[in-house]
Amino acid sequence: GRIVIGEGDEDAAPMLYIGEEIGAGVGPRVDLGVAALEGSTLCAKDMPGSMAVVAMAPAGSLLHAPNVYMDKIAIGPGYPEGTIDLDRDPGDNIRALAIAKGVRASEITVSILDRPRHAEIIRNCRNAGACVRLITDGDVAAIILTTHPFETGVDMYLGRGGASEGVLAACVLRCAGGQMQGRLALESRDQIAQAQRLGLLDPRRKYSVGDMAAGDVVVCVTGVTAGPLVGGVSLGKTTIDTETIVYRSATGTIRRIHATHRAIGKFD
Repeated sequence: GRIVIGEGDEDAAPMLYIGEEIGAGVGPRVDLGVAALEGSTLCAKDMPGSMAVVAMAPAGSLLHAPNVYMDKIAIGPGYPEGTIDLDRDPGDNIRALAIAKGVRASEITVSILDRPRHAEIIRNCRNAGACVRLITDGDVAAIILTTHPFETGVDMYLGRGGASEGVLAACVLRCAGGQMQGRLALESRDQIAQAQRLGLLDPRRKYSVGDMAAGDVVVCVTGVTAGPLVGGVSLGKTTIDTETIVYRSATGTIRRIHATHRAIGKFD
């Protein structure tokens, strides 16, 4: 397999770098997307929501995203295609989703990273009457939470975050359902050139879930610190407990695995 979403370029990451070949070299070729620790700041501060994510799909199925920002909008499954559009005003997207859901705009909750760059988006969402849930980090989990709005209370994700995280989130939506659009935020000539080297020639293109993650996608999400999506690592006297969610697009299956690891010496 080949890592297409990893921990950085080869000269910046000691392992799991973009382009790294892993595996035994036999069997079908696959693309791998990895976030060894999604929400590293959350983990460092012992805050909820950090997790490890790995996605796998047939070779050529995952978008090879450069190390740049991406503008994103996402909602869960069950709504007409085209309910949201990245080029619409946030208020228009909120009203369209409210109509599709059969509720008032004031009953829509939008998750947004709490960053100065999102001040206008936050203001527009509030002016539209929506509830805004600000998060400190972890937009992969925030997008995944839109797939179960009645349980999580999150209807929409909106804002700018890492492009790699956008692809990983799209992998989950490919399996669990939902709509998402992403556009690379290329802010310099160097970033445009970086995208072009990866074959991404149109800087204004909007990427859908299918554009970012195609084929038979499998995603595993394991909690590190317990959060609203998945439980965290629990250390016992002689065991380690973990919780993992496994998604598969071919069958639409979502499995939760609660594991107790007894050979804890292997975790050193």
